[in-house]
Amino acid sequence: MPSHTEIPDTTQELCSLIEKMRPEGLHMRELARLNELNGGFSSALGMRFTEVTKEVVAAEIHITHEHLQASGIVNGGVFCAIAETVGSLMGIVAARGTLVLGINNNTDFIAPVGAGVISAQAKIIQAGRRTQLIQIEMSHRDHLAARATLRTMVVEQG
Repeated sequence: MPSHTEIPDTTQELCSLIEKMRPEGLHMRELARLNELNGGFSSALGMRFTEVTKEVVAAEIHITHEHLQASGIVNGGVFCAIAETVGSLMGIVAARGTLVLGINNNTDFIAPVGAGVISAQAKIIQAGRRTQLIQIEMSHRDHLAARATLRTMVVEQG
């Protein structure tokens, strides 16, 4: 297992893409590249980023059978994973391309979702030099389904 100082090439490219982002945010080709780089668990969830600017990071997930618990609604862990992923990218944006790690994730489940698309938007509440506080709202058919607050730690590189 790599140590915490070994950053994969894809993560370095993702951070570089964010670091070089223009004031209006990522354009369509850059978003496509970001989605290619964002593999691992996010890819397994089927997450796709739809907007990345200095003010907001947005993504969506098309709900499948794999996202559901036995009762037929989206598992709470899926909402937590959405918040962690979208919020962490917002943290990288706020840290100008520097990697961040989630250190606390508080997610409130507001309304059940059983099918369709979950859209998420992350915004910075507080961007410090060492930690950040990020708010994530997750909606289904324009109704709030869950909300989260993510605390991240800015990773010192070098």
